Amino acid sequence: MLAAAERLFRTQGFRVTTIRQIAADAGVSTGTVMAVGEKDALLVAIFDGWIASVHRGRDTGHDTGHDTGHDADRTSLPATATVGEVMDLVEPFIRYFALDAELSREYAAVIVRGNHESAIFQNLALALIAELEAVLSRSAFTRADARRGARAVYFAYLGLLMTAANGAIETQDAIDELRQVVGFVVSHSGGEE
Repeated sequence: MLAAAERLFRTQGFRVTTIRQIAADAGVSTGTVMAVGEKDALLVAIFDGWIASVHRGRDTGHDTGHDTGHDADRTSLPATATVGEVMDLVEPFIRYFALDAELSREYAAVIVRGNHESAIFQNLALALIAELEAVLSRSAFTRADARRGARAVYFAYLGLLMTAANGAIETQDAIDELRQVVGFVVSHSGGEE
């Protein structure tokens, strides 16, 4: 059902797609579709499902840090590598939103209206922050600074993602801006650049 909804949203547009069309395309009743939710809820489920699948597919076996500082025998991830790894974590999401500007704008509007909860502000946010923290903790950050840095990067990412989804900034510009933010955060870790 979600696959049918996404296909129709992308091919004919979110606003013109009806629940009846989604039901027909999925081979289910309109009531079955409505049991999942109306169009806004379906759109949130589509985006959240894709984002969750990216998180599930990642290797999360990295050490998440240390308690009091840097281990003397631990080699810190260089700043440029840290920036690259952080960007590797977030760039797939930015590129996904760029696939269909209209649909991304609709998703952002649904989120901003606040009528539907999205996992990107709940468990998916926690997953991404943990992934960011794991990368930062392998660089020159203390555990506490890695946690703070991960949150700073996450909120910058989220703001740029929503700005790009709204069409106010081009995708590559959003990626470049975020790379600058990450570079700034990493350069203020107390380590070398």
